[in-house]
Amino acid sequence: MFDAALNGLAAVAAWPAIGYLFLGVLVGLWFGAVPGLSGLVGMAILVPFTFTMEPAPALAFLLGTFAVTTTSDTIASVLLGIPGTAASQATILDGYPMAMKGEASRAFGAAFTVSAIGGLLGAVVLGLSIPLVQPLILSFTQAEFFMLTLLGLAMVGALSGNSVLLGLIAALIGLGLSYVGYSENGALPRYWLGETYLLEGLPLIPVVLGLFALPELIDLAARGGTLSSVPRERVSSGIATGIADALRNWWLMLRSTAIGAYVGMLPGLGGSIVDWVAYGHAVQSSKNNEGFGKGDVRGVIAPETANNAMKGGALIPTIAFGIPGSAAMAILMSALMIQGMTPGPEMLTTRLDFTFSLVWMLAIANVAGALILLLLARHIAKVTFIRGHLLVPVIVTFVFMGAWLANTSIGDWVVLLVFGSVGYLMKRGGVPRPPMVLGLVIGPIMENALFITNSVHDGLEWLARPICLVIAALIAGSIVFAFLRQRRMRTQTKEPVRGRDAVDPTASLLAVALLLAASIWGLAPTFTWPADVGQIPMLTFIPAVGLSLIAVWSSVQAIRQARTDGRSVFPSQSQWGHAGHLLLWWLGLLGVTIAAGQLIALPAFAALYVILKSRQAWWTGALYAACAWALLYGVFDRIVGVLWHPSLLFH
Repeated sequence: MFDAALNGLAAVAAWPAIGYLFLGVLVGLWFGAVPGLSGLVGMAILVPFTFTMEPAPALAFLLGTFAVTTTSDTIASVLLGIPGTAASQATILDGYPMAMKGEASRAFGAAFTVSAIGGLLGAVVLGLSIPLVQPLILSFTQAEFFMLTLLGLAMVGALSGNSVLLGLIAALIGLGLSYVGYSENGALPRYWLGETYLLEGLPLIPVVLGLFALPELIDLAARGGTLSSVPRERVSSGIATGIADALRNWWLMLRSTAIGAYVGMLPGLGGSIVDWVAYGHAVQSSKNNEGFGKGDVRGVIAPETANNAMKGGALIPTIAFGIPGSAAMAILMSALMIQGMTPGPEMLTTRLDFTFSLVWMLAIANVAGALILLLLARHIAKVTFIRGHLLVPVIVTFVFMGAWLANTSIGDWVVLLVFGSVGYLMKRGGVPRPPMVLGLVIGPIMENALFITNSVHDGLEWLARPICLVIAALIAGSIVFAFLRQRRMRTQTKEPVRGRDAVDPTASLLAVALLLAASIWGLAPTFTWPADVGQIPMLTFIPAVGLSLIAVWSSVQAIRQARTDGRSVFPSQSQWGHAGHLLLWWLGLLGVTIAAGQLIALPAFAALYVILKSRQAWWTGALYAACAWALLYGVFDRIVGVLWHPSLLFH
């Protein structure tokens, strides 16, 4: 085995494989940093270029791209509060508050350090675990997969906000959103509103960007200042502090590596929940956990370690058993087969040296990507001190084009704006948004797993399986711990939160009333659907209705208490005015796109916003428009090759 490892390293270090590996790293850093793009998109674009390559350079190119997207996705999560990829959702909870405190450099220092170490250790775990994990993977049936999805939902729902009740409601509504379109079983369309666009379900990227990106853009535009609330001269922590934080929390880093590597082995599930499991573990295992969600660096360290270690774990079922651990792994498996290699036992016997070369590729790419970003982190963090009005048009361009890549349909932008409005209401009302996204992601996995489980087992006998019992205990423990944590925080907090983090009682009531209405609307048709189609939605929306009624009652009581205390119960008119004004700008962008296309609409938006909102000179607006057009044409048209919206005026 040692000789195979050395031969694998020699194959990677030889030219041109090492050159393609570093080229893939640079490409992957770009795809991870731009919201809406991902390692999956990058690999899908690059696969055709590898058809004529030798196996080692081809796989080095693809794995170099795939390995580092969960490193550079931290940039958007920290700076903008937007998940760069699905694997960086948990990083937002503490990374973005750190940026708002002027500690973006510290967050980057910690994140990039643990990304390198987590990716390296994940590759080591891959190399050591290949002969050991087959019994573990084969012991997981659909029953265990279903329980794991429940564990992920319970962790994120209970730990991602200040209210366990609201978090669980948001998680259930997220599951409800996943039922839009054709059912996993029965081929019956559900909740599609008569729109063919929705028959394939709600696209994840526009929903995520709407829930997270647009509310932060509204706040950024409303403040008019910089992203950081702390002047640059008052910020003392930097990259070195973040690196020290990572090394000081070495035990958390090792535990998160194990979580990432072994949860990542679960086909089709690991990448969806691994960062949340690691984040939940960090909160539950920390004695002093009151700072989580407010800018605690441990809330960055745990998920960033896990989502990089996950890459090594995801390779194991792919190469050892021919079971892709994710969509990106499915692309990698197809690339292996194109190169004449069949995933399975031969990858662990006659082709063991090539398997070890994949391990080396992951390790080298993770370290290289993290080092590059550490060198650039100080400059990247300066974005937090740029005036918000100058950032808005740049971010809008990336956000809207990221959403467009989902289906290249104008419906993507409609979904983006709808969920942007919902996300802003949830943010102002204190309803956590991450549980909703996770529910949307793992809903199809959960529904399919439960359907198969019920088909195989009689009744609920599968709950007595040993692994299911262990996971059930973890679910109960997570919820109980979250309630105890919430009660402790309430007893320790004497003064109501004020400023930008304050919750508007009326907005909270409106948000939970909206969730209640959605739950009732989702529950109503389930009674007339066949059991295989309506059972899972019914089991989702019944508790959602009950919990939402409790939340509405609690919101009404909160409003009454606020009136008794003499506090205002109405949202700030200026905040909602800014939100409505910016929404009109985006509706105008949508209208101009329908009429003239994105290549005209987005540069025009950038120019007008800079001139009219930022009060800049006309030539500054023209420069913004030129840069936006060059980006759209050079990257999205020439490189990515997107299909633009067919305009009415130009054919």
